[in-house]
Amino acid sequence: MKRILIIGSMNMDFVFQVHHMPAVGETVLTGDLTFIPGGKGANQAYAAGKLGGNVAMLGAVGDDEHGRSLCDNLASVGVDVSQIRRVQGVSTGVAFIGVNAEGNNSIIVVQGANRCVDQAYLEENHSLLEACDIVVMQLEIPLDSVMYAAKEAKRLGKTVILDPAPAVRLPEELYQNVDIVKPNEVELGELLGDPEAHRRLEESCKRLLDLGAKNVIVTLGGEGCCLCREDGQCKRFYADKTVKVVDTTAAGDSFTAAIALALAEDRSLEEAVEFATKVSNIVVTRKGAQTSIPSRDEVK
Repeated sequence: MKRILIIGSMNMDFVFQVHHMPAVGETVLTGDLTFIPGGKGANQAYAAGKLGGNVAMLGAVGDDEHGRSLCDNLASVGVDVSQIRRVQGVSTGVAFIGVNAEGNNSIIVVQGANRCVDQAYLEENHSLLEACDIVVMQLEIPLDSVMYAAKEAKRLGKTVILDPAPAVRLPEELYQNVDIVKPNEVELGELLGDPEAHRRLEESCKRLLDLGAKNVIVTLGGEGCCLCREDGQCKRFYADKTVKVVDTTAAGDSFTAAIALALAEDRSLEEAVEFATKVSNIVVTRKGAQTSIPSRDEVK
């Protein structure tokens, strides 16, 4: 199996259930609070590890209990955490996640140690970049670090997957070093500066291809996803409508991790998308981030 390197964020999630998301100036009461390991990078590493991948993680945590817990949780599913940075005097990143009655979420992230995933740290761990076959990144660490890692990975002939969240307008140079970019429908609009981009799905995907991305996968929640390849061919994949959604936290992260894992097993991109759809269909039926991720035996 090919080796996967996840470069990204590590957060402790503070998850609370709400009847509805608060409007500006509104106070909403809730009766429960759960601490769950999270962060987009850590979620993806945990998912790839639990699904049976050969996975290493580069990220940063504070020298605190939350950081130790996050590293221990990744190690429990076989992720190599030996080079995760422990930063003195900086707190581990945290995320405040509200989940409403329909299972949808809103998230506020305090970056903390995630800001310390800088180019110097990545250069110190260049051997991991050399040893892997697939590199997966997100945007909860400094953009300069993402740019460096993507360019260096492509120079080394690696497959680069970018989960562009939280989405911002990105330089063309980054797209040109990415093999797969995977926004959701909201992020697609942010990337293109067009809130209605999802209504012209194939056209919008092809705009990202024109910017330099080799393949685009847009996830559409309960409507599945759309894959547009570098040859301009697009294909829709549909989610299981019978699934009862409990919590969508980490559904996108698990989808990304499953794509990487399937490619590490030398499956085609279409097969990888089908596998990832099955994984995310399970994740949304469970609460939390890493707590919701299935084992390989659970994915039929």
